[in-house]
Amino acid sequence: MALEVGAIVSGLVTGITNFGAFVELETGQTGLVHISEVADAYVKDINDYLKLGDRITVKVINVDGRGKIGLSIRQARRRPTVSLDDQLARFLKDSEERLSSLRKNTDSKRGGRGGYSPRSVRQSAGKNRP
Repeated sequence: MALEVGAIVSGLVTGITNFGAFVELETGQTGLVHISEVADAYVKDINDYLKLGDRITVKVINVDGRGKIGLSIRQARRRPTVSLDDQLARFLKDSEERLSSLRKNTDSKRGGRGGYSPRSVRQSAGKNRP
């Protein structure tokens, strides 16, 4: 089975070096998780994060012409990226909902409390003049 870049697969840690970990994938192929792809934070010692025999989930980040498979643990945990258009559409929708809610609250607070408006003050002021 050929792996595609971007695929999320599980595998078993079969080897650990100072530069990364070798992972046997469920397809039977072996790939490398470079130490920089283990965690979002700086990883000084990979043994603090992985042990031989650990079952992990990884993302295929590259497959070169010689068959070497690059894997990432940290990218497998990330949420899928949302396009800028989708982000903007969500922002506009949320903004409209908030503005609508604010307008309703403002409209419901106007009048009905026996208050006065600037117009009523001007009209009543003109009636009392000599």
